[in-house]
Amino acid sequence: MKDERAKRIAEFIAPLRVEPGSKVDLSRDFDPGDKTGIPKKKDGQELLETGVAMLADYQRRLAAESRNGVLLCLQALDAGGKDGTIRHVMTGVNPQGVHVSNFKVPSDEELDHDFLWRYARRLPRRGEIGIFNRSHYEEVLVVRVHSELLDRQRLPDEAKRKGKWRRRYREINDWERYLHDNGFRVVKLFLNLSKEEQRTRFLKRIDVPERNWKFSASDVRERAWWDDYQLAFSRMLSATSTSWAPWYVIPADHKWYARICAAAVLAHTLIDLDPQYPEVGEKARHELSLVKQDLEAEAPAGAPADPYAASVAAHRKRRHGR
Repeated sequence: MKDERAKRIAEFIAPLRVEPGSKVDLSRDFDPGDKTGIPKKKDGQELLETGVAMLADYQRRLAAESRNGVLLCLQALDAGGKDGTIRHVMTGVNPQGVHVSNFKVPSDEELDHDFLWRYARRLPRRGEIGIFNRSHYEEVLVVRVHSELLDRQRLPDEAKRKGKWRRRYREINDWERYLHDNGFRVVKLFLNLSKEEQRTRFLKRIDVPERNWKFSASDVRERAWWDDYQLAFSRMLSATSTSWAPWYVIPADHKWYARICAAAVLAHTLIDLDPQYPEVGEKARHELSLVKQDLEAEAPAGAPADPYAASVAAHRKRRHGR
């Protein structure tokens, strides 16, 4: 059952994966409005619930085993649905095992370090899932579109010369490979939103008073750079989708579909890791047996010695009709 489920998930997300070494053109290669295989929202609700349940199960195992960690990187333009994706996909996961980091304008302290420093400080520990709501890829996206931001980074002249973006791609790839080699899987999702859907979502944020707080006039000003961002995203995906940390382009015009895709990619990663609950040794099992005997001896008169074992036995009896 597990192998069949894993196979179905792998087949579902395969079209979303950016093949390492491929040259991406977002407008040509990926449709933001795609919902292949799930035509209606109601058809996808059960799938999302199943994916969320799987993530909860695997996250518990990941935390118990405490060998590997997972870093989920979310990139999107404004109104792309990053917050909603985190909220819906991670709804059943133990919050103690998940940490979300949001990256805003870098502080003076952060600008005094290399461009990956502030991201390295927020990496998950073993047994944890870390989520970057925007990530180190801002350093080859917004910084590339708005070149004045690069000037704020106090770089030496040689770091700003021709080929600087190729170097940054290489440095990011090397950093992610280092993380992978040390037991940390890097999962990268780009929520691909169309310009018209972004316009619609902006208007909703204006029209609905409870959503006014999410709207900023600067978000609209960034729309003037739409084509520049599309080119920057295309180049980023082409240069940094690797075998150890591939990109997945998530169709984001339909929020419900994007959430199913995101859950499927993350589940695929955890299934591949296949974390297991640690097994106790013979000495520990003997100690547990002795403690169990003591606890059973404390049972009140008329109560089962082991309520949990009694409940399981009763359930099995009902199921088999005996």
